[in-house]
Amino acid sequence: MHEHADTPIFAVIPFAVMLAGIAILPLAFPHAWEKNRNKAIFTALVSAPIAVWLVLRDLDALAHTALEYGSFIALLGSLFVIAGGVHVRGDLEATPGRNTALLAIGAVLANLVGTTGASMLLIRTMLRTNRQREHRGHIPLFFILLVSNCGGLLTPLGDPPLFLGYLRGVPFTWTLSLFPFWALAVGYLLALFYVVDRRAYARESEAAIARDVREKEPVRIDGGVNALFLLGVVGAVFLPTPWRELVMVGMAVLSVALGPKPARSANGFTWGPIFEVAILFAGIFLTMVPALALLEARGGELGLHAPWQFFLVTGGLSSVLDNAPTYLTFLSTAQSLQLANEVVGVPAAFLTAISLGAVLMGANTYIGNGPNFMVKAIADEAGYRTPSFVRYAIAATLTLTPVYVAIVIWLIASA
Repeated sequence: MHEHADTPIFAVIPFAVMLAGIAILPLAFPHAWEKNRNKAIFTALVSAPIAVWLVLRDLDALAHTALEYGSFIALLGSLFVIAGGVHVRGDLEATPGRNTALLAIGAVLANLVGTTGASMLLIRTMLRTNRQREHRGHIPLFFILLVSNCGGLLTPLGDPPLFLGYLRGVPFTWTLSLFPFWALAVGYLLALFYVVDRRAYARESEAAIARDVREKEPVRIDGGVNALFLLGVVGAVFLPTPWRELVMVGMAVLSVALGPKPARSANGFTWGPIFEVAILFAGIFLTMVPALALLEARGGELGLHAPWQFFLVTGGLSSVLDNAPTYLTFLSTAQSLQLANEVVGVPAAFLTAISLGAVLMGANTYIGNGPNFMVKAIADEAGYRTPSFVRYAIAATLTLTPVYVAIVIWLIASA
């Protein structure tokens, strides 16, 4: 699709503007950016020139992009809608062991229902469990690192970049080969969280601990019927287009129609977040067509030739841009190098590096991955004092740096 060496450089300007707008506008104009209508206006203005350009130049590329976008939104939307109908209620005793166990469950669950689905299922339970504690500011940070990002590394269902890779031909089970890196990141973060939380728990007052014990409630799950619909979505991944997308949408419709309404209300479910994702990614998918074409034609000129370089560059940009288009961008770059065709036209080590960079470093900022801002907003609403954008970025990056260093060393050693 993207094999046009004559694609002009200026054709990537809308893509750059689209990504820059997503990164900058929420910070510069936070109140205006909250409205999906304004996001839609911005997206339409930026992407319209590329839409016209593709209609006149390459209708096949436009059609292929539309199909890829439909598959992407069908997966994210169905997981978002179905997970929003499952309410985990109760209030556990907020000991370091129980908190660590909740995060471990979330890291595993992220591979089954996506980082967005797992975040929606567990964040309110995590916050409710710790609401009686006085020293709890670290909890949203570790939740974002583990459940909203690093946990979803093992399947294409886990994180949007991996699903886009699956749509581009990466075998569904290939991501299971990333298990050693998943175990490294998740194991390290869980161990570090336990140490940090144990120290924080030791500083709690007797009154706070007594209140926590007094107000504990057993965990119950409302809307369990939605588990069947989640299984339906997982099974649909293996169907061809358009049956895959139709089944996913059908599962979401059945969830809304048949699932218990009180569970969805208790979650504070709204359609706003998924509408926001649909609007912004429509612009991203459209405007990135010429960018991907250029990278496939001239990617070798960037000077990237080693897996560790792809890991750092993909990860660095995934920190400040959305990690899904960044993944595709550098996958196209690696394909342009015409190296060994082990997986979708690239050596397995290169695809490993790109996947790790996109998923793990998407945790470095609130804008790196979709669920990050959502978790922050829910935590703020629950009375938690979450870090500012800059403080979060510093804390997240420093926390994950040992993992990044270990991965770079491994990639260099295995080259």
